[in-house]
Amino acid sequence: MSTFIIQVNGTAYGDSAAFHALKFTEAAIQAGHSILRVFFYQDGVFNSSSLLAPASDEFNIHQAWVELARQHRLELVNCVSAALRRGLLSAAEAREQGLAHWNVSEPVVMGGLGELVTGMVKADRLVCF
Repeated sequence: MSTFIIQVNGTAYGDSAAFHALKFTEAAIQAGHSILRVFFYQDGVFNSSSLLAPASDEFNIHQAWVELARQHRLELVNCVSAALRRGLLSAAEAREQGLAHWNVSEPVVMGGLGELVTGMVKADRLVCF
């Protein structure tokens, strides 16, 4: 069995990269592999917005990531630089920026490329979507 890091570069909606990343992650877990962490990078950080509100009959990819993370204790990490550039803030970043609102909450944590690099050392494979 292998240990993976999943890097999601694709936006939550507009292309299929994030959906494929989610399905790959689910399949890897079901096959007995380990997921060290899911790292949202570039437009992939849009997957972390808790304010995504698709129509009730549409798939909510943010909620799917959250449920998968809670069910399997996955670490979901947002690249903080990419997130801040795109208006995605945790409560801590909102306080630091003097903003009253935020849209990234647990289980997603903000991190840097260091989390990606240190994870790459520990993981067998990095899979990018």
